[in-house]
Amino acid sequence: MDDARKLDDEALLALMPALREWAAALGFSQIGVADVDLSSAEPGLMAWLHNGFHGSMDYMAAHGLKRARPAELVPGTVRVVTARMDYLPRHTPDDWQAIEWDRLKRPTDATISLYARGRDYHKVLRHRLQKLADKLADAVGPYGHRVFTDSAPVLEVELASRSGIGWRGKHTLTLHREAGSTFFLGEIYVDLPLPLSEPVTSHCGSCSACLDVCPTQAIVAPYRLDARRCISYLTIEHDGPIPEELRPLLGNRIYGCDDCQLVCPWNKYAQRNELPDFDPRASLTGATLLQLWAWTEDDFLRHTEGSAIRRIGHARWRRNIAVALGNALRATHDPAITTALQSKRADASPLLCEHIDWALAQH
Repeated sequence: MDDARKLDDEALLALMPALREWAAALGFSQIGVADVDLSSAEPGLMAWLHNGFHGSMDYMAAHGLKRARPAELVPGTVRVVTARMDYLPRHTPDDWQAIEWDRLKRPTDATISLYARGRDYHKVLRHRLQKLADKLADAVGPYGHRVFTDSAPVLEVELASRSGIGWRGKHTLTLHREAGSTFFLGEIYVDLPLPLSEPVTSHCGSCSACLDVCPTQAIVAPYRLDARRCISYLTIEHDGPIPEELRPLLGNRIYGCDDCQLVCPWNKYAQRNELPDFDPRASLTGATLLQLWAWTEDDFLRHTEGSAIRRIGHARWRRNIAVALGNALRATHDPAITTALQSKRADASPLLCEHIDWALAQH
C-alpha cells in the first residue's frame, strides 16, 4: 500500500493548510477540493451536446459523459483538487474595463482577449500544478494523480463550483465575489480522500448584463452558451469560414472576446497577479489591425512564441484580421485598408480569399 493511502481523515484535514500555503507560493489564489460524483451535471451536458452548441469541437461529443465522470477519465480518482489563478497583469490600472471598452470603439485597433496577451496559460498553470502535486507527494508519499489545465475532458466550471472556487455565472464562467471572473482554472485528479470544500451560493441575482451585451447573442439563456455564435469560439476554435452574418458583429476582435466579463459588476473586484508571465506583450496589446496584417508567418511565429495565440496558426490569424479589417473599412473608408487587403489576395488560400473579398465589399 502506498504511504499516502495510510493517512486517516484527521491527517488529511491537517494537511490542507499546508496545501493552501504551497499553492499560494506557486501563484495560485485559491484551491478547493471537489467530489467526483458529477452525475447531476450529466443531463445538462448531454442536452448541450444534443443541441449542437459545441459547434465543430467534435472532441466534446467524442468524450461524452467522460467529462462528468472523473473516475472514468483517471481510474482511482476519488477527489479533484481545483485551483484558481488570477490573470490580470500586475500593472493593470484600476480603470482597465473602461480602457478595453475604448479599444473596442476604435475600429482600426486590434483587440485580443486579456488572458492571451502574455505567456500561454496552459504552460504556466500545468507547470505550477505539477509542482503543487509534487509538494503533496513529498508530504504524504507516493499517490496517484494527474494534472489538467483546459487540456482534457474535464468539467472545470462544475468542479470549481462544487469546490468553493466560485459559482457558475450566467455567462457560464466561474465567478468569485472577491475576484470576479478574470482567472484560470486548473485541476489535480487524486486518489486521496481529501476533505471536501464547501460550495458557495450564486450571486448573479436578477442581473442580465452579460446576456444583454454579448455582440452575437451567444448566451442564449442564463447559464447556456451556444458556442457556434461565440466570438471566442469563432476566432479560436473554429477553423472554417466565419458565418457571414456574424462577421460584422466581430468588430475589431481578432482573438477571443471579453465583453461579458467587461460588463460584469463582479469584475470590479478582479485581482492582479504578480507573476511576470501574464505581463502583456506590446506587439499584442497596442497594435493596429494593419500592423498585424503585415506580419509574415515568420513574424507571427516569432511574436507569438510561448503564447496561446500560436495555437490557432497563421492562417486562422489572418482570417480573423481580414474580417476585422472589413469592419474597419466599413467604419472608416480608409483606402490604406483596401490596399492592404488587395496586396495579400494573390497568394491567399481559398479560405482567406473568401474573407478578403468580403472585407473589400464592405467599403
